[in-house]
Amino acid sequence: MDIKGKKNFQIKLGIFLMIFSGVFFGASFIIPMLNLETKTKVIAVSTSLVLMEIVFWSGGLLVGKELFKKYKAYLNPKNWFKKKVKNETNIEN
Repeated sequence: MDIKGKKNFQIKLGIFLMIFSGVFFGASFIIPMLNLETKTKVIAVSTSLVLMEIVFWSGGLLVGKELFKKYKAYLNPKNWFKKKVKNETNIEN
């Protein structure tokens, strides 16, 4: 595997990890509905949230600073329904 292929795999793995962290986030909403003791639920939800953060930031380290900021903005629910604004500047001489 050449350097470009290795870098491409690293970026794809990072993106996958960032998206996969959503599984742990979703689990934190499902775990309280399970028929478990309260202590077990609290530990499971806490562990799920910690794992979510670890997996997300590990993916961020793999993709690099620029791509991480880009995908972090895509994954932020505040940005899902915003219209994109074009930065067009008219230069007149």
